[in-house]
Amino acid sequence: MKVTPIKTEKIFPGSISLTEVLDKYITSLQEKSIVVVTSKIIAICEGRVVKKISEEQKNELAKQEADLYLPREFNQYGFMITVKHNMLVASGGVDESNGNGYYILWPEDPQKNANEIREYLSKKFNIQNLGVVITDSKLTPIRVGVTGYAIVHSGFNALKNYIGTPDIFGRLMQAEKTNVSDSLAAAAVLEMGEGSERQPLAIITDVKSIEFQERNPTEEELEGLKISIGDDVFSSLLTAVKWQKVKK
Repeated sequence: MKVTPIKTEKIFPGSISLTEVLDKYITSLQEKSIVVVTSKIIAICEGRVVKKISEEQKNELAKQEADLYLPREFNQYGFMITVKHNMLVASGGVDESNGNGYYILWPEDPQKNANEIREYLSKKFNIQNLGVVITDSKLTPIRVGVTGYAIVHSGFNALKNYIGTPDIFGRLMQAEKTNVSDSLAAAAVLEMGEGSERQPLAIITDVKSIEFQERNPTEEELEGLKISIGDDVFSSLLTAVKWQKVKK
């Protein structure tokens, strides 16, 4: 697998559209490539930003953006732990790093973004097999540091299912599935960086065993990536607290 990060200019709200970013910095694509785009650059291009005034403002934004949240006082570091789009994230995805005085939200409809990016670039470069991953970074419980993960994907099967197949000793696997989209995101974000690298785009090539799809993911496929809190293997921890939510 080869990950090629793409350096861009500094992107400010209102300075450039997402299509213009893609046209300016992705100048060629080959079949069976995966284009990786940070959620932050999409949100900035969409104007999904709020001028920073106070920390309490971030608190309220996080509540509004999250599907479920735990108040800041539940956390010894003052973090708001939230669930958004069936993912455990900090502050409902609201972030201020590389924001130049703005709080940056998640894109309004990241799945629509991923589908449109795939369709646009496939047509532009006349290729059939193209994947898209939109990324963010997350903390992992009882591990130090963040890793990249996929908010959404398009153009390939996001799960590799090993259930019912034998391991090297012939034992049939019972529960093993590889999250392909998260694995690609983690590799790409490592190369793209978290600081001042200015590399919000990357192209992944030479990936073995990716099942490309010449279409957007179906609702059934997207639902297959989710699991309810009650059914999660960590449900005893996740249900031990009283999650709250704001009426949208």
